[in-house]
Amino acid sequence: MRMNFGWTFRAVKGLCVVHHSRQYSHASTGLFVPPSPPVDPEKVKELQRFITLSKRLLVMTGAGISTESGIPDYRSEKVGLYARTDRRPIQHGDFVRSAPIRQRYWARNFVGWPRFSSHQPNPAHWALSNWERLGKLHWLVTQNVDALHTKAGSQRLTELHGSMHRVLCLHCGEQTARGVLQGRFEALNPTWSAEAQGLAPDGDVFLTEEQVQSFQVPSCARCGGPLKPDVVFFGDTVNPDKVNFVHRRVKEADSLLVVGSSLQVYSGYRFILTAREKKLPIAILNIGPTRSDAWACLKLDSRCGELLPLIDPH
Repeated sequence: MRMNFGWTFRAVKGLCVVHHSRQYSHASTGLFVPPSPPVDPEKVKELQRFITLSKRLLVMTGAGISTESGIPDYRSEKVGLYARTDRRPIQHGDFVRSAPIRQRYWARNFVGWPRFSSHQPNPAHWALSNWERLGKLHWLVTQNVDALHTKAGSQRLTELHGSMHRVLCLHCGEQTARGVLQGRFEALNPTWSAEAQGLAPDGDVFLTEEQVQSFQVPSCARCGGPLKPDVVFFGDTVNPDKVNFVHRRVKEADSLLVVGSSLQVYSGYRFILTAREKKLPIAILNIGPTRSDAWACLKLDSRCGELLPLIDPH
């Protein structure tokens, strides 16, 4: 499968100008969703019974819920980043230690931000927000950094790996909105342009080293320190207080539903272990196998946005 996601980016007098290629502009939001069988009415009934019996439901979501919003994931067969390219996500240690690596990261993120930040919730995000509003959802834990649950109105929410919509200083901890930083990038790079290729799950795009070399990166407005997205990069660890908070929410729950996650990353998988120790019933909605299929009382291989809206949360 060959995919072209090229576009030209120019910063002109404080305005972001992105020219998408024809291949990208006509891409459907289902481009990054792996093939799945039609929704099985019997499976819908089984999930409906699972949800009906749940009184304190905890839901954990992964990248698979956002692929239907046009955001690729890492591991999906044929359509995930690992299947499409030999690119790998940035490592925390590399980002912290190396100014050139931070420069490359921010140049690519600067180009990708207008597109990434424009993604909108799909029916699966809206369904979970509605479950919360109606009192069905006890807590929502997401491994995603795209803020789509927040855009959908979810409030009983833990963003396990943070959010790309926030930026923090590695020295003083000052936190700012990512949109504000975009303006500072534009001011420092008024004539910079780049031809971007590819699209990654965290809003990153692919640029050449030549394109990156002249890109200027702002420092913290408060202390002058280096800036980093408020997310957990690969090789970093989730804040222990946040982990303990989620463990408490799992222990309060009477059932757990996994939505769009293969559970390959331990930061999310550990909560499945807690649920299993507590003997909670576990249901999994994910296209393809997961690390915990053997422990699930119900496994569904359907699109999240097709199946969840069919469920009555009352």
